[in-house]
Formats: sequence, structure tokens, C-alpha cells
Amino acid sequence: MSTHLIQAIVRIREMILRGELAPGQRVAEAPLAELLGMSRTPVRQALPMLAQEGLLAEHGTRGFVVRAFTVDDVLDAIDVRAALEGLAARRVAERGASKALLRALRDCLEDGDAILDKRHVEESDEARYADMNQRFHALILNEAASPILAEAVERNNRVPFAGPQALAFDGGQLDRMYDQLRYAHHQHHSLVEAFERGQGARAESLMREHAHVVEESINLAALPVAPIFTKEKA
Repeated sequence: MSTHLIQAIVRIREMILRGELAPGQRVAEAPLAELLGMSRTPVRQALPMLAQEGLLAEHGTRGFVVRAFTVDDVLDAIDVRAALEGLAARRVAERGASKALLRALRDCLEDGDAILDKRHVEESDEARYADMNQRFHALILNEAASPILAEAVERNNRVPFAGPQALAFDGGQLDRMYDQLRYAHHQHHSLVEAFERGQGARAESLMREHAHVVEESINLAALPVAPIFTKEKA
């Protein structure tokens, strides 16, 4: 995936989270590209990918529109992902992680370390970290070798902001974002250690906790204004 495409996905995702693109609003390629200050090609490629995440919906000849969803929808989906990915992590650890998996996971650790070693994050780091995090989670799910489990995770991740790639930086609170990502990446290191030692229960517990880091990211970024995030009335 190209850098420009990743940046387009991240920027549009943030606009939806912060209410700059409202539920039901048509997302038109040309004006959106102009607003983002980038060419139309990465925006055109980003829209169907954001539809796969559940953020957009196809709307006949109108292209794509922003989907409506609630906080409860997102939090429930994160809970489900925590359980499913926890099961995948346990299976990998108990069966024995392959050397190829461990090498690939260590590559992810190095990429994350390179982002965080400067002891602060910039908004440009969001796409890099999200890409690394998505690769890390996908590697573990693939190693679990369960089509049923993979299908369940894919279906669940169609709920907006439920997937591991769905980080959202708050430009005004980058220090807090750095602390959250540093903690999340420490969990990555601990998970790899659990795989190396064949610790199934520990791997499952770490993955369950780790899945909720995105929840903190969403809540933080949504603080200023996020009209699409509304609680269901009792």
C-alpha cells in the first residue's frame, strides 16, 4: 500500500470521526481530494477501502456516503475483537509460533521502535504506526490458521473503528498519544515474548488487553467534537 494511499485513508477516517463528514453525507472524490491537498488517485482508492472498514456505504450512482453509528456499536465490536484475537494468540502460542512468524513480528517491533524512539509522535506518524499495527495483528491471525476465526474477525472489523488499523490522533494532545502508543507497543513486545515461550494464557490475556488501546485512541480524539458518536437512549 502506497504512502499516499495510507495518508488518504487516515485523513478521511479522522474527518469522519471528528464529524467533519457527517452521517449520510455524500463523499465526492474531487472536492475531497482538493480539501486534503492531494491528487484524486489515492482518494479514489481510499474510498472503497474505508467502505470495507464500515465507515462508508455505497449509495448507487452517488458513490459513497458516510455511515451512521454509535459509541455502543464501536465498543461492542472492540470487545468482540479482543475475544477473537485473544483466541488466535493463544492458539499460536500453544501450537508453537513458526520462525517465519517470529521474524515478521520482530520486523514490526523494529518499525514501531523507530517511530517511538524519538520520544514523541507527530501527526505524520499515525499512518506509519497504523500500518505496522495492522500487519502485526494480521500476522498473528494468519498464523492461527482458522478460516472461521479469520472470517469472524473480518466481519467484526467492518464496524467503524473496530479494527487494529483504526487509530485516530488528536493533534492537540500528541503527548498523550505518544504515551498510549508506547504502552501499546510495549504490549507488542510482550506478545512476541509470550509466543517465543509458548505461553498461551499470557498471550491471550495480553491480546485481549491490547485490543482496547484503540478504544482509548478513539475516545481521546473524539473529545472536541464528534456528533456521529451519540449514545443510544435507554
